[in-house]
Amino acid sequence: MPVSLQKGQKVSLTKDNPGLKKVVVGLGWDVNAFDTGGDFDLDAAAFLLGDSGKVADSDDFVFYRNLTHSSGSVVHQGDNLTGVGEGDDEQIKVDLSKVPDSITKIAFTVTIYEAEQRRQNFGQVSNAFIRIYNEETGEEMLRYDLGEDFSIETAAVFGELYKNGGEWKFNAIGNGFQGGLAALCANFGVEVE
Repeated sequence: MPVSLQKGQKVSLTKDNPGLKKVVVGLGWDVNAFDTGGDFDLDAAAFLLGDSGKVADSDDFVFYRNLTHSSGSVVHQGDNLTGVGEGDDEQIKVDLSKVPDSITKIAFTVTIYEAEQRRQNFGQVSNAFIRIYNEETGEEMLRYDLGEDFSIETAAVFGELYKNGGEWKFNAIGNGFQGGLAALCANFGVEVE
């Protein structure tokens, strides 16, 4: 039975699962029935962060244009352009055993592609969630439903995996940002063109 988290709650992934190596982070959402004149395209991404809370270089930003981290530890499973259907809309696989020692946190985010041009925001998105399951057994370990806390935000940090001593833990964050992907990149130290 997966642990259902509330905003700000932290839980250990490896304490009750010694030897856990491979997890899949599934992110999902539904689009409310607002007609904004364009399709919604939400994009999941992962920022691999050091102790500073920033990326060391642009390779530490895994998204639809950089699907695999150079270490092979984080692999984005590809862009879903519509979000239609049940279950995860996008998935990011993490091999905890391959995460470089310099990486202490992996933040998982979702942004709305071309949100300003399409007049879209997270207030028009419902049933947003992040879940983590064991890739080897398929067992869902935790789930965090973001609720309807957003209005004008165009980007959100859903949660983060982080190292604490010898353990991997998960923090349910659920923070929204205005300014889409550029705002997230600035927050995490990614240079954008």
